[in-house]
Amino acid sequence: MVVNRGALPLAVGLAALTFALSGCGMGGDDEPAEEAGRAPAEEAATRSRERVQAYLDAMVAKDVAAGRSQFCATAHAAFDAAATSPNGDFAEHFTVPAATVTDVRPGARGQEVSASVTVSVGGQSTTRALLFTVTRTGADWCIADEVPGEAPPSGVPATSTVEPSPSSAP
Repeated sequence: MVVNRGALPLAVGLAALTFALSGCGMGGDDEPAEEAGRAPAEEAATRSRERVQAYLDAMVAKDVAAGRSQFCATAHAAFDAAATSPNGDFAEHFTVPAATVTDVRPGARGQEVSASVTVSVGGQSTTRALLFTVTRTGADWCIADEVPGEAPPSGVPATSTVEPSPSSAP
């Protein structure tokens, strides 16, 4: 059998090139790499919204344990001290007939989630805004902080979604 000396190096070179290019994504499915670039931001917004909504649902249900479970372990002591205080989110003397997430945006310490909460005491209702900071701890997400937020625009029901103002839009 006669072998062409020039064909053998060419065949080896082509085999090596094919192997090297397959590791670079040539000929493969590029979609997972593209999704990886978008997924963290989308996941952060989704998980943050879910955490805060679960907390708001716990407020409506007056379920302190469920509310506490949404907070990061480092915030449990502050939650325990404030949650059932006279003006806390779970105070016995008022009800929360409506609460909803109104905005989610990236912030300096994590995702900032704005919420609108309607509180009723003795037949009088008022709507207040809260701002939550949600962070990632390991594989999970949790609320790291809660502070009073901007007041919702007048005439906006607590159950509607408020569009961010141009100054607060990302």
